[in-house]
Amino acid sequence: MSILIIDDDRRNIFALKTALRSRGYDAQGVITAQEGLDILEGGSGISVVLLDMMMPEFDGFQFLKHIRVSLGKDYPPVIAVTAKAMRGDRERCLSAGADGYVSKPVDIDLLLTEIRGLVKG
Repeated sequence: MSILIIDDDRRNIFALKTALRSRGYDAQGVITAQEGLDILEGGSGISVVLLDMMMPEFDGFQFLKHIRVSLGKDYPPVIAVTAKAMRGDRERCLSAGADGYVSKPVDIDLLLTEIRGLVKG
């Protein structure tokens, strides 16, 4: 299973990649939403996207809106990852088009449960 991590903080990408790879997942990371869009629009075979919702210039909400327009229904499940675990954030992310939600700091076991629930096989 191939996982794309989109986060403007390289430390977050490194930590998630390390944790996911140690559990047998193929994980890659990019630091801008535009790079993530380019990968998805290029038909990359990504199974799931971990998307930081708060990024400068092009945030996770804009990313979700853009992929719905550019890729229609042909995009992998997206799990919103946010440090702002405030009341209503989960609902806001899901209503914007995210398929799942986890808060930072990421509990890797909770994240893996979320991934398995979205990607069968």
